[in-house]
Amino acid sequence: MAETQELTQATETMSLEQNITPWEVEGAVVDGVQQAIDYDKLIKQFGTRKIDPELLERFEKATGHKPHLYLRRGIFFSHRELEKILERLEQGKPFYLYTGRGPSRGHMHIGHMMPFIFCKWLQDVFDCPLVVQLTDDEKFLFKNDLTLEQANEYAFNTVREIAAIGFKPEKTFIFSDIEYMGGAFYRNVLRISRLVTYSTAKAAFGFKESDHIGKIHFPSIEAAPAFCSTFPEIFGERKDVPCLIPCGIDQDPYFRLTRDVAQRLKHKKPCLIHARFLPALQGSTSKMSSSNDVSAIFMSDTQAQIKKKINRYAFSGGRTSLEEHRMYGGNPDVDVPYQYLTYFLDDDQEIETLAEGYRKGEITSGEMKAKCIAVIQEFVAKFQEREAAITDADVKDFMNPAYPRPYAALAKK
Repeated sequence: MAETQELTQATETMSLEQNITPWEVEGAVVDGVQQAIDYDKLIKQFGTRKIDPELLERFEKATGHKPHLYLRRGIFFSHRELEKILERLEQGKPFYLYTGRGPSRGHMHIGHMMPFIFCKWLQDVFDCPLVVQLTDDEKFLFKNDLTLEQANEYAFNTVREIAAIGFKPEKTFIFSDIEYMGGAFYRNVLRISRLVTYSTAKAAFGFKESDHIGKIHFPSIEAAPAFCSTFPEIFGERKDVPCLIPCGIDQDPYFRLTRDVAQRLKHKKPCLIHARFLPALQGSTSKMSSSNDVSAIFMSDTQAQIKKKINRYAFSGGRTSLEEHRMYGGNPDVDVPYQYLTYFLDDDQEIETLAEGYRKGEITSGEMKAKCIAVIQEFVAKFQEREAAITDADVKDFMNPAYPRPYAALAKK
């Protein structure tokens, strides 16, 4: 229980400083001023490991691919035993990817797209199965104004968005908890729930005695897809196939609990790779939020809306006047348009040139915003074109556990 034992101390420390949970993300407040999220401190508090140059070198050697820009730029910055997945790749042993999404009203924003963009790249590089959990049940449990029917409808719409990223149903199983949980899935939920005490869940998530039991039980549901026997259509009754979970660092508490119970249930521990948060338009003290329209750029936004939001709301690292900016330069490290470009512009040399020009005052805040607007407008427009081509039949294929997937041969080995 070593990983869970660290949890109480980490949670107590976090509550005094920055607040990072699966439901809230806020930087620390020092002398009344909210600070940027300290990711180095999170690594120490959560007990994870930094993705260092040596691990990236091994990744490139094992896969034969240059690391994705999210790895090269430290956007995915932390991990739990990623090297074990690389070992299995080198040995020709199977593994799978697992990620998830809590479906909500409306479209995803560009921050939601990050783990799926990265998962698509990892799936192509590893040639492995991907399972995507849609936690429509969690949304129902944590949002009192939401009906089960609405939550389930949002899940169906979310599949369309995920499919538009470029996934294929023969390699990807996307499931709604409300629709799919039962059989092997529910058996694993029950096994996990019997091994997680209330005190452990309380330490991990800060639950209060006034919280209803649905919230307290939910971590066992999110844990179950990390066990391969939850998906008998792909893995049969095997227990020896681990998964790699790309996720935001705020989701780590779920999987610390999962890793604690995995070996007790004779399953492989899941491995994790953690992402930074895409900052809100207002700056790096918090992440984009679906509940705050002016903090986020949504995948349904028009070209004009994207331009307006970035020009009006994106925090600038430039000076108060053009004259000062030309003289002293700006700070790309806090400039939101530049930060967004590091997530969506693949050319490393161009990113370095933009940063250097900004620091020297050769590139203005207006020019940086214009570049950001153009890149994100193109990204969103291409997504919207692909999404429009996804049919209801396509969505049902992704959600069909019996859809023919070549990885089902793993169940027979």
